[in-house]
Amino acid sequence: MKDIIEIAIQAGMRILEVYNDTYNIYQKADLSPLTLADQLSHEYIKSELCKLSAVIPVLSEEGDTIPFEERKNWSTFWMIDPLDGTKEFIKKNDEFTVNIALIKESRPVMGVIYAPALDILYFAEKNKGAFKIMCGGTSGDRKSTLINSSSSFGKKVLISKSHLSKATLDYVDLLQGKEGEIEFASIGSSLKFCMIAEGSAQYYPRLAPTMEWDTAAGQIIVEEANGQVLEYETGKPLVYNKEILINPSFICSIS
Repeated sequence: MKDIIEIAIQAGMRILEVYNDTYNIYQKADLSPLTLADQLSHEYIKSELCKLSAVIPVLSEEGDTIPFEERKNWSTFWMIDPLDGTKEFIKKNDEFTVNIALIKESRPVMGVIYAPALDILYFAEKNKGAFKIMCGGTSGDRKSTLINSSSSFGKKVLISKSHLSKATLDYVDLLQGKEGEIEFASIGSSLKFCMIAEGSAQYYPRLAPTMEWDTAAGQIIVEEANGQVLEYETGKPLVYNKEILINPSFICSIS
């Protein structure tokens, strides 16, 4: 885990070098923003993960498309989003992250989320709990704090700043009718999972498309903090390495 934490932090440093200077924005085929920082982070993370283990494949939001015929035989692999929250990056609101997850048998078993501009990192490993690090200083100075979603109080619902759908708003209306008075908050990227995990909010409904690399690291962090990330229709946990890498609608919440 220490190696993965350090990789995430160093990738974040590369993002900050671009973030704190002028940067070039390119365009993907789907017209979502792609930045130089995204590419630098991807290349660094993939290179370092391959050094740790050449036999564990890497599936990255910024990497080459890997056919399902090849992926379907993967029992263990890394899933990364080298820069989650590119819209937040462009808006200069600091709410972007580096996400790294280890997937085994279709479920995340390890995850790291690092917000470089905020210098905050969250991590979890299956059956070992979820933790938060305020990263200032050297690696030897970093102190981790156990987090738990059950420490939450009140009722706060998180909504996406950049991807708010009508279905999500309808769900929030239903929730408000059931739960009574609710406070709303919005934050970018996978930081929403982290807020649920540390008890700063109770619900994060996402009834709009996301990709597997958007949720993998956040899911294990939430689950290890006694929360849950469940498909909206079935109530089952999200699974990974599907033929189509789009997640179904889901609800992230305290248990």
